[in-house]
Amino acid sequence: MKKLIFSLIAVICISINLNAQDAKKLPSVNIKTIDGKSFNTSDIKNNDKPIIISFWALWCKNCIKELNAIKDVYEDWQDETGVVLYAVSIDDAQRNANVKSFANSKEWEYELLLDPNQDFKRALNVGNIPHTFVLNSKGEIVWQHTSYFEGAEDELYEVVKKVATGKKID
Repeated sequence: MKKLIFSLIAVICISINLNAQDAKKLPSVNIKTIDGKSFNTSDIKNNDKPIIISFWALWCKNCIKELNAIKDVYEDWQDETGVVLYAVSIDDAQRNANVKSFANSKEWEYELLLDPNQDFKRALNVGNIPHTFVLNSKGEIVWQHTSYFEGAEDELYEVVKKVATGKKID
């Protein structure tokens, strides 16, 4: 009986520890807004609703495909879940001047941020782009994926809906 109780306590402790490790807070990094103002990533918030952070660049075709695909359904996603998408450009300082006009030409309604030194990218261990994160109401990273294929936005939305309703991500 003692072995059973000890085993049960050990399993509970391991489970609690794993859950604590699953959630990761955003690092605090200074980047820029699309208007060139300083912005700390700890200010990425959405009134306890889901947040999507998408790393992209002007030269990344799959990034643009993903953001265009989300654009088509973004208003519905916002109405249904309250989600906000932060599109973080990792283009260098020379190309940053083109990011705003490019996003406007695509009619993206996202919060646009610039990470020209890629400090935020490094802090989140982002290798290849597109790299997308979903944060829960506590600002914890609960899901991420890299690359894009047609229909990947549907999987992303399923995750956002779970986060919006407080369900656990598989």
